Amino acid sequence: MSDLQFCTNKRHLRVGDWVEVESPDKILASLDEQGCLERLPFMPEMLKYCGQRFRVLKSAHKTCDTIHKTGLRRMENAVHLEGIRCDGEAHGGCQAGCLLFMKEAWLKPVAGPEPNRDVAVSSAETRRSNSDANRRCDQKRLMRATRVTAKDEGSEIEIYRCQATELFRATTPLKWWDPRHYIKDIVSRNVRIREFFYYVLIAAFNVVMRMNWRGQPYPNVRGLARGKTPTEILNLQPGELVRVRSKKEIMKTLNEDQRNRGLYFDVEMLPFCGKTYRVLRRVERIINEKSGVMMHMPNDCIILNDVGCGGCLSRSRLFCPRNIYSFWREIWLKRIDEKSSRTGNVTPELRA
Repeated sequence: MSDLQFCTNKRHLRVGDWVEVESPDKILASLDEQGCLERLPFMPEMLKYCGQRFRVLKSAHKTCDTIHKTGLRRMENAVHLEGIRCDGEAHGGCQAGCLLFMKEAWLKPVAGPEPNRDVAVSSAETRRSNSDANRRCDQKRLMRATRVTAKDEGSEIEIYRCQATELFRATTPLKWWDPRHYIKDIVSRNVRIREFFYYVLIAAFNVVMRMNWRGQPYPNVRGLARGKTPTEILNLQPGELVRVRSKKEIMKTLNEDQRNRGLYFDVEMLPFCGKTYRVLRRVERIINEKSGVMMHMPNDCIILNDVGCGGCLSRSRLFCPRNIYSFWREIWLKRIDEKSSRTGNVTPELRA
């Protein structure tokens, strides 16, 4: 693959472009027996979007490896769309809310947000596709591909399979110093020019700091708690307003590994300190991306509305567009009442 081919998208889809998700018939025709295209699964949760129109949120030409922690990975011919996250319906009710990957073959460019196609048409097309004996994949196979049953110490467990668990196999290695994917960040509109240079300068500064054993990367997270980390029970519920505590307050709740009772506080969470958001939901179960096993969260874990990893401050994964939801302990948050929202203390997006 030439440098020019890598730096341009097959259909030149960029942030803000309108696309329509193809019909189930066309999408199923593109999949193999495991429901994959180029090793990336098309999941049953995505069928509901067929025939609907969305704007491109980000070009997904690269992503981060959360399985083997190798840094950036190259993804071919894919984008993220606005407002499309996995609801976990076909995967045991997983609550991670991952941003979905859409292959360009599953989309067609359109002029704008015209009325969506009648759902009945899509359903009829799906029935036709399911009756095609020569089709390698249909809705039944798509559902079966979401999990397998395995034995563990004599008992049966379900091993789930989704885009997150298959992401390593669906991508190829990408060096953080390769300039081509940074060019693509700008060309695709993933990153504005001013933001690009600002965060590149921070990354360059941090490279120098890490070469000196006394250097401190910017920004820096350092846990100050000794012994067992503290906890606080707020019993937060979806829709409640909370303010993220200050960096100084949060550092007192973390151990030297930047964890509070096992939950990691990432440097990407620092920009949200001191700001106000709504609780999206409490997280009780998520799929372990490495093992495929459903994990049940033993302690409080909160997701905030529109609060995810920005990919701007992390080492070796600069400008990753995956926008994984950040997980918060209740002790890192402070409940505020609705009256505070009328005093000007709530971020603009909450008033929309």
